[in-house]
Amino acid sequence: MAEPDHHPQHTTAELENEKAAAGEPSAAQSSQSSLAAAHDDENGTGPAIHEGALLRKIDIRLLPAVGILYLLSFLDRSNVGNAKIEGLATDVGMTGNQYLTGLTLYFIGYVLFEIPCNIILKKTSPRLWLPTLTIVWGIVATLMGIVHNLSGFFAARFFLGVAESGLFPGVVYYFSMWYKRRERQFRISLFFSAAALAGSFGGILAYGISFMRGIVWTNGWRWIFIIEGLATIVIAAASYFFIYNYPDTASFLNDKERSFIQARLAADSDCTHDERFTWGNVLKAFKDPKCWLYGLAFHTMSLPLYTLSLFMPSIIQSLGYTAANAQLLTIPPYAFAFATTLSIAALSERFNQRALFLAGSSAFGTIGYIILLSNTDPTARPGVSYAGTFFAAGGIYPATALALSWPAINVSGQTKRAVANAMQISIGNLGAVLGTQLYRANDGPRYLLGHGFALGYLVANIVVAGVLYAVLKRENAKREALVEEVKEVGLMKDWEGDEDPRWRFQY
Repeated sequence: MAEPDHHPQHTTAELENEKAAAGEPSAAQSSQSSLAAAHDDENGTGPAIHEGALLRKIDIRLLPAVGILYLLSFLDRSNVGNAKIEGLATDVGMTGNQYLTGLTLYFIGYVLFEIPCNIILKKTSPRLWLPTLTIVWGIVATLMGIVHNLSGFFAARFFLGVAESGLFPGVVYYFSMWYKRRERQFRISLFFSAAALAGSFGGILAYGISFMRGIVWTNGWRWIFIIEGLATIVIAAASYFFIYNYPDTASFLNDKERSFIQARLAADSDCTHDERFTWGNVLKAFKDPKCWLYGLAFHTMSLPLYTLSLFMPSIIQSLGYTAANAQLLTIPPYAFAFATTLSIAALSERFNQRALFLAGSSAFGTIGYIILLSNTDPTARPGVSYAGTFFAAGGIYPATALALSWPAINVSGQTKRAVANAMQISIGNLGAVLGTQLYRANDGPRYLLGHGFALGYLVANIVVAGVLYAVLKRENAKREALVEEVKEVGLMKDWEGDEDPRWRFQY
């Protein structure tokens, strides 16, 4: 990874909350003011750099590019649910339990290669690694359309998980090298909201592609994989030209903007450190109990997240709708989830609170599963159960986005953060492995086992959010109790990451 050789002076990362409460400017705010002044017509070279305008410029270059890749990722992993109700299981000759095993194999591949993929990203570059991963899973996704037997289906799902495993944690780490800590949460949530959009697009595409039944093959499910997989390959090939690396080499920035970004990041976290990869820094993540708690926060969200995204078409079809109508009816709940994800992320960032909004979103999702479980005759009252999917989706997606953004904000040390992000997804997706076995064909339309587990996991997430809140708050209080000279804002040439007593966690 290309890093700048020059190291700007470093001030404390997080006394912001305390100073803001006292009406005083934070260290980061003071640094921003001085940066703006320093760049104001410096030596007569030009006008001041407007920080807000520069952030918007970065957002426009970064967010759509990686957002499209994640939309394709979620589309290619979850379209198997759309394909199932279009005849996948029948044509391949698999039982309901074998179909569930195929879903499980995806997450096994995902979990096994999560951390290695982020280590490779740290040793290479986003511009090379992220598009290459996307091309590989696009090829695998396309080949899903020509499988003819159970072993082919199993192999395709496993390798799809392997190829997709590096994207999300890689992009979370990537954002941490561009944005200040408090700016990351909304960007990560916006990036994750592409998953909800993928659900909506998947329903629309599957509905349209379903009319291709009879073209080459009797059923149209093969075209779902082939068309969407080929689209992924084409877009991934183009992404080599619109994915950038890090601020010190990004071609859309001029030298003045590049220096400004480096200086503002230096006053906030470790982004400008010339940190070389070491296995000792990898071990720091594994030895930190907080990193395991971040993983548990996502673990308790991944089961409801993936069971909903993988089984939504089947859940809706079991209410008595045709396959085509079930595809269309998946669109509104995902659209609602997209809106709630962005709204909750904006509120969380505005009030600088994570645990409260995470627990509140999970509680909103529990309402959906209570509705689904309490409807004793879903086929007679399909509207009631369908309303439950809105509550479930509307709570699960924003809660997941908040959980996934937490280590990007709180873990310092570049390698440690890259590993912590990957750890979180790996630990989290163990919940998805369990979830893929819960929605069995003969359990519909109430799906008591699957809905019951999802409800229990959401309640557990509320508990984990509370534990993390208490742990982080206590750690901050303990550091506040240290002698005054340790807390002083000053040079951090020997910055040790989040172990440094001057670091403040956000909760």
